Amino acid sequence: MDTDVLIIGGSFAGLSAAMQLVRGRRKVVVLDAKRPRNRFAKASHGVFCLDGKTPEEIRSTALSQLQAYSSFQVVEGTADTVDVPEEGFVVAALGDATFKAKRLILATGITDQLPDIPGVKERWGRSVIHCPYCHGYELSDRPLGVLATSELSFHQAAMIPDWGATTLFTQGQFNPQGEVLDHLLARGVMLEEAPITQLEGEGDSLREVVLADGRKLPLEGLYVSPKAELTSPFIDQLGLELEESFTGQIVKVDGFKETSVKGVFAAGDLSNPMQSGTFAIASGTMAGVGAHRSLIFNQ
Repeated sequence: MDTDVLIIGGSFAGLSAAMQLVRGRRKVVVLDAKRPRNRFAKASHGVFCLDGKTPEEIRSTALSQLQAYSSFQVVEGTADTVDVPEEGFVVAALGDATFKAKRLILATGITDQLPDIPGVKERWGRSVIHCPYCHGYELSDRPLGVLATSELSFHQAAMIPDWGATTLFTQGQFNPQGEVLDHLLARGVMLEEAPITQLEGEGDSLREVVLADGRKLPLEGLYVSPKAELTSPFIDQLGLELEESFTGQIVKVDGFKETSVKGVFAAGDLSNPMQSGTFAIASGTMAGVGAHRSLIFNQ
């Protein structure tokens, strides 16, 4: 299948990139494995004009609007390998589908590596969350906690008291000192050094945490900053340059979201140091514009 632009990933970033390109009258194929990072969340909050909609509702609305453009096509499948001939890109999906594209946009997202604590994975995106702007309001005025996974968790812990009484669980590993400690105490953050060993509650709700010394503390919301893993095989296959961010490694891009390989763009969490639905949409828009510009000016 030949196309002007192949977009790998059909969630917020990929579909917003597609919108710019089809409105630019370019042929676009979105190859979507249908495993978005936000699939664990009941709702997407803080997204302008879409607050409270489920990720699937937002995706369905975007697809219905994109399908009004004759140059758009979405294909369900998982990208496997990429070849770079003299011009463009050839992408093979699992199975026998092959795509030839002049430009490539990667919007595959990242994989969250959650702490190996019983009860965390079952509540991820519900009562165990990472972003107060995305989900914090719904957990307001409840006992809240921050599970320290690095020293960056101190910054997160300083934010959360705006939503409720906050305890920083240092896990006996990450202990704030000096001005950082003073700031946390001034914000009313309580510190707990005993590690959390288990989360308890009905269904995906959180009621309390069990500590290593046997104590149980009431808690109804736990913030975790997971380590992000880049799982797209194309990063290595294309030799894309990476850079460090406070969330982990991301794909290095320029202002138009083009990677270190000419003609390859990266959008969404794959290249965003700050990650939310709104930022994914914005970066997808820029990647779509960037890819369109490169087709016009052969950049």
